[in-house]
Amino acid sequence: MKLNLPTLMTTLFADIIIPLPLPQLFTYRIPTIYNEVAQERARVVVQFGKNKLYSGLIAKIHSTAPEHYQAKYIEEVIDSEPIVTEEQLNFWAWIAEYYMCTIGEVYNAALPSGLKLSSETIILPHPDFDGDFRVLNDKEFLVAEALSSSENLTLKEISDILSIKTIMPIINSLIKKKVAIAEEDLKLKFKPKIEEYVRLTKQCRSEDVLRLKFDDLTNAPKQLELLLHYIKLSKWHSEQPREVKKVVLYKQADSSLAQLKGLIQKEILEIYEKEEGRLSPFLKEELITPPLNEFQLKATSEIEEGFKQKDVALLHGITSSGKTEIYLNLINKELAKGKTVLYLVPEIALTTQLVNRIKKRLGKVLGVYHSKFNENERVEIWNNTLNQSGYKVLIGARSTLLLPITNVGLVIVDEEHETSYKQHEPSPRYNARDAAIVFAKHQGAKVLLGSATPSMESYLNATNGKYAYVQLNKRYGEMQLPEMVVANIAEAQKKKTLKSHLTPELFHAIGGALERKEQIILFKNRRGFSPFLKCNQCGWIPECKSCDISLTYHKYKNQLNCHYCGFASHVPQTCSACGSRELQMLGYGTEKIEEDLEILFPNNSIQRLDLDTTRSKNAYQKILMDFENGEIDILVGTQMVTKGLDFDNVSLVGVLNADDMLHYPDFRAFERAFQTLEQVSGRAGRKHKKGTVIIQTYDPNHTVIQQLIQHNYKGMIKEQLTHRLQFHYPPFTRLLRITVKNKVDSVCADHAKIIVHELKKNLKSEILGPEKPSISRIRNWYIQHILIKFNKNMNQPLEKVALKNCIENLYSEKLISNSRVNLDVDPY
Repeated sequence: MKLNLPTLMTTLFADIIIPLPLPQLFTYRIPTIYNEVAQERARVVVQFGKNKLYSGLIAKIHSTAPEHYQAKYIEEVIDSEPIVTEEQLNFWAWIAEYYMCTIGEVYNAALPSGLKLSSETIILPHPDFDGDFRVLNDKEFLVAEALSSSENLTLKEISDILSIKTIMPIINSLIKKKVAIAEEDLKLKFKPKIEEYVRLTKQCRSEDVLRLKFDDLTNAPKQLELLLHYIKLSKWHSEQPREVKKVVLYKQADSSLAQLKGLIQKEILEIYEKEEGRLSPFLKEELITPPLNEFQLKATSEIEEGFKQKDVALLHGITSSGKTEIYLNLINKELAKGKTVLYLVPEIALTTQLVNRIKKRLGKVLGVYHSKFNENERVEIWNNTLNQSGYKVLIGARSTLLLPITNVGLVIVDEEHETSYKQHEPSPRYNARDAAIVFAKHQGAKVLLGSATPSMESYLNATNGKYAYVQLNKRYGEMQLPEMVVANIAEAQKKKTLKSHLTPELFHAIGGALERKEQIILFKNRRGFSPFLKCNQCGWIPECKSCDISLTYHKYKNQLNCHYCGFASHVPQTCSACGSRELQMLGYGTEKIEEDLEILFPNNSIQRLDLDTTRSKNAYQKILMDFENGEIDILVGTQMVTKGLDFDNVSLVGVLNADDMLHYPDFRAFERAFQTLEQVSGRAGRKHKKGTVIIQTYDPNHTVIQQLIQHNYKGMIKEQLTHRLQFHYPPFTRLLRITVKNKVDSVCADHAKIIVHELKKNLKSEILGPEKPSISRIRNWYIQHILIKFNKNMNQPLEKVALKNCIENLYSEKLISNSRVNLDVDPY
């Protein structure tokens, strides 16, 4: 709201949040011409340093000058209204305090780049401007006229044309009137996906004409069969005909493009194109909402009862138990109260499926937000959320939590156990599941955590009475849990019965499923073709020049790549150490599996779902839609295929090597291996079909494998909690990891030792390290880790303050001045 200022000009100052990792806010003087314009939580352009200009955020307006420096003037006011809510700013402050970062880092992470305007922004003519200058005022007309005779203008040039400094309101108005466009917008202009559809030609939409066409096709049985299949799919003769995609038609009809082209040439069918973008309007359809069964109704009732006593409820529902329908039921109840709902999911892939599943039920009130959106779309969703114009339900990954959402009644955190909720780089290194609980408290909302395999922290909080605990142990529609089969890789190798990397059990199961025209998901948690190349003579392995890690071979690029810094090199023909030509590819990733399957099953469609195949914006959506439409027979993927996806025709899931997860050097390895394998097993046998899960392993008798076969989550939890308590690990303690980086290995080690020495004098907590991580150099920065264990009964905020002061003192005394020190709260 605007300040009520006295008639006399008052000297005002503003505390500015600058999007940099700075420990405090900086006070700037507000020019008197901006006294009535400047508002708290609005953006301004400020000079920081000698020449740099930044779009900062006004945190507070006051009349107290800074004591220790001369306040610079604010250069310009960008917004006439706040772009951040008060609750949002308070939440950012909590993130900064708890996760030991700065509020500038939170601001930088939260705000879309499209809202970070700077003096370097270039303004161009809008390509859709119709030349009608009558809608413009005098100043807007001058800028528009200059743009019509110039390819582009800088902000300084516009300021010179108008002979004023306050130009941002004019530019924003021109952008809203589609007269001008910022250069960033033009570069990232959204291009919707184009799909080809099939329909009857106009002349064949008459039943009499169509009957004659059927008679003409008696000598072309394949084309006749394809046409009949189109009639069936399109329900052309019904009151509600359906659109049919070209690729779906010939795939499901087991036909070919040649037959389709024949029908097009005979002017029976025709192709038309249709735009399909992620931000296309969601049209609500009158669908019959599936009724909740008795178990879902009981769970819903228990959640609502639990919310009367607790702010957080944990829904522990096995895979395919219908948790999503419970979420939708609760969402509709919140919408009826006029409330907003925030729905968090761990992965973009899961976001895509959820949107496709529920957009018909919610329509235009549904908004989607995640990192694959371009800046235009992010700004659009930010503004719509801020103005409360349309979106009542927001679905997205962890960054959705930082939007200016208000009037929230319910926060749903689906698959709450997922590690994807943790932000690792860059700062703020927050956990969206934990932060969502604090966010909801700021909003006066309730939180529903959902998972088939809850994290130990959430399970312990629920069973101890901190959260309401609701169980759902029956699959929807009386679907049976999949049959679990363990295949011994070592035995298959000994008997020489492996087909590529498939044991006989998995190979024959894939063949059987394909014969029944059922789909298969294969899980391998390593992308690329081969993890590394090795010389058979001397054992040399190509490594990254900037990181202490072997290079991964990617066949589609014919390159060796580092998955940490992006370094790439050509595949060597000879060993760099001994000159031998005996170089061998060792290990395998998803790319290698895909290639081998194409040889073993040449008549079937095989696709990968990993980081390499989903780099483009719509890649996730395309692959998942193609798989859902039956255009892909076998989907090979990394952890992306494990995240709660729902496909009707998947009867078989294969885990190619469970040992990769079981033997990972992490105290959570067994917990996460069980969660991942249980989640991926849930993809099999959905929609009234009992599926099969085949787990390939070298150790069939491993405790976690046996617990998984029995779906014994509680047994796994009980065993792991015993170990965690014994060795003082979460959930019985809280962890903080200090990462020390330096370009010189010995200096990095020395500085880490200095930090540990000082911390032991100032902290009461248990301190482990320093030690080198398994990958001790990334991008030429050597790394040392220090781990701090906070006892839960200890005053953690006080310990954090002591830790922060200790690090700052070491920097001020220049004892570690050329090292980087990062703090990561709850790192694992």
